[in-house]
Amino acid sequence: MKTLIGAVAVVLCWPFLAVLAADPKVDLSKLPPPSEQKGLTYAKDIRPIFERHCFNCHDPEKHKGKLRLDSLEATLKGGEDGKVLEPGKSAQSMLIRKVAHLAADEEDWMPPQGKAEALTKEQVALIRAWIDQGAK
Repeated sequence: MKTLIGAVAVVLCWPFLAVLAADPKVDLSKLPPPSEQKGLTYAKDIRPIFERHCFNCHDPEKHKGKLRLDSLEATLKGGEDGKVLEPGKSAQSMLIRKVAHLAADEEDWMPPQGKAEALTKEQVALIRAWIDQGAK
């Protein structure tokens, strides 16, 4: 009976396990460290970066993956894959992994090649600091 229950559990969980196996751990040592700049805000510091690099796909008219980055509220809400950041935890942020080009699949790098200029290490560091400071 235990063997049958175990087999059923594996069959039911297989799709979930396959997704986990397809997404290897990101090497967080490759992330640029957060900026030392204090008092960062979405409106003053982060929105201009998003406007230049992300709005081609993530603004009010076009919101690929149901993700909008044109307001603080929309950014914090996330998209069809869930939240893209957790205030206070930049290293665990999907947004950071994608803009730092650490996502396992190059197709997940943001912005996609040819759509906009890639973010600099300084911009990624600034976004990290903003998230770590609470994403206000």
